[in-house]
Amino acid sequence: MQDQETHLINPELIASAQNYSDYRAMIDSLLVENKTTGSDHSESYLAYTKMNVQRMSRWDKTAKISPELEKIVSSISAPQVWLVITEAWCGDAAQTIPFMAKLAELNSLIDLKLVLRDENPELMDAYLSEGARSIPVLIALSGDLSQELFVWGPKPEFLKTRMKAYKLDPQNITSQEFSDGTHLWYARDKNKALAEELTPLIAATI
Repeated sequence: MQDQETHLINPELIASAQNYSDYRAMIDSLLVENKTTGSDHSESYLAYTKMNVQRMSRWDKTAKISPELEKIVSSISAPQVWLVITEAWCGDAAQTIPFMAKLAELNSLIDLKLVLRDENPELMDAYLSEGARSIPVLIALSGDLSQELFVWGPKPEFLKTRMKAYKLDPQNITSQEFSDGTHLWYARDKNKALAEELTPLIAATI
């Protein structure tokens, strides 16, 4: 039985989606033209995107997967599609998608695909986070797209809680200082929280 949201995720969408290497190449090509994904090509969004390329490159080289999680991912025995809703300028996406890509590389049955949020508003609106179009969102589906296996996003639980607290009381911390603190946390955490959250989700699909 097809889940409510998965009718939006059809073979045509998956065929038009990008793999990780094509996604990275697209971002590089856009930056050459002083552009990013979406409609906002301001200096600030270009700066975010350039920083995100550095972040993704760093995680491509340094992200490590625990033996436990590697064993679980390798145990997947039926095709899965991992669809990620993202944008090049999104800092949380840059910090987490490279790890997802490394996981997908462990098992040829996992097909990791990426689509842009602003080009797929109906899909995005089916996966809102507390009413917001927050990204990235990882949607894992059966290979035939008929069943939603799990959803993760847009950031580890610690950062979700931190964001809620900040919105309630910024405590005189500027948005830039808050953002800097977020990325410092990612650097120190080294994908451990992400791995801990994905491990039971992936294990439940085996």
